[in-house]
Amino acid sequence: MGSCLSADGRSSISYSPTTPSGGGKKKPLKKKPGSRSFDSKRDEQLRRIPGRMFLNGATDIASIFTQQGKKGTNQDAMIVWENFGSRTDTVFCGVFDGHGPYGHMVAKRVRDSLPLKLSAHWEVNIGGAEGSKENISTVGSMNSEETASLCADEEAVPSVDLEEKEKLPEIFLTLKESFLKAFRVMDKELRVHPNIDCFCSGTTAVTLVKQGQDLIIGNIGDSRAILGTRDQDDTLTAVQLTVDLKPNLPGEAERIRKCRGRVFALQDEPEVARVWLPNNDSPGLAMARAFGDFCLKDFGLISVPEISYRRITEKDEFIVLATDGVRARPFLFILFNDFLCSFHFVPNYEILLFTLESA
Repeated sequence: MGSCLSADGRSSISYSPTTPSGGGKKKPLKKKPGSRSFDSKRDEQLRRIPGRMFLNGATDIASIFTQQGKKGTNQDAMIVWENFGSRTDTVFCGVFDGHGPYGHMVAKRVRDSLPLKLSAHWEVNIGGAEGSKENISTVGSMNSEETASLCADEEAVPSVDLEEKEKLPEIFLTLKESFLKAFRVMDKELRVHPNIDCFCSGTTAVTLVKQGQDLIIGNIGDSRAILGTRDQDDTLTAVQLTVDLKPNLPGEAERIRKCRGRVFALQDEPEVARVWLPNNDSPGLAMARAFGDFCLKDFGLISVPEISYRRITEKDEFIVLATDGVRARPFLFILFNDFLCSFHFVPNYEILLFTLESA
């Protein structure tokens, strides 16, 4: 649902690397020989992985549901991966809301690749010393362009002081570093992808790893994680676990403006702040963090996730990951609240992935 608009609020953007002033035709993407067959083989291998689910359905602990609206191509993607990283008590979940002309392709690519990268970095970081070496190597191999684009990313990464380290479990500290690395590598891969034009297309990502009672969430964009829990009166209530990373948040807006990007809302939608290029009224992205959207990556848009931790208690009943289409219209929001309130009447899933494209 996250959209890119021109300044009139109605037409799609036309800004591209080959047309700095905004007009003209874009050059066709050059496809590498054999890339399609490689992707097909990879997709087939992913489909065969036990415990990995990405279509409507349910297992003992999770349920996936998506609904197509009248907008056109469904750009949402999602995944539940049980026994993640070959750990029987671990599950990875993610919801990805694509936007732009190729948003559906970006969302699916991130769905397929990000979990693999996260698992790989997690294994490395468990070793400790190896993780530090890789981090140094990765930074040292960046060219000047990448270093400039990542300056904003580094400012956005919250530091962890010694007192916080003593309070938080080791799994969070390890996975936090793994999330940061995986998201960074994922975005770098999209920048050079031969078959997907990510210049004006991208995706959100709300992801989590649940291991036992430990819950670690990595989030960019405006999709959302919600916890269904019992309050003191034993009433089922919804607790928002993530912050919608919109351009009008003070910290996000400050970073964007420092990088010469602009943040403002159109007259016909004053409640929706968008990100714009310095000298061009495009693309009008309605989020401050996203994968892809490289036309804005030098102007304050970042792909650094906000990472949070929660210890699951006996009062917590389920987790919902959802795109903003769920709350895009009042009647959908009401339906979603009703669904939350009646959730304990359906089978006892621990995690629900729920997406609705706009009607």
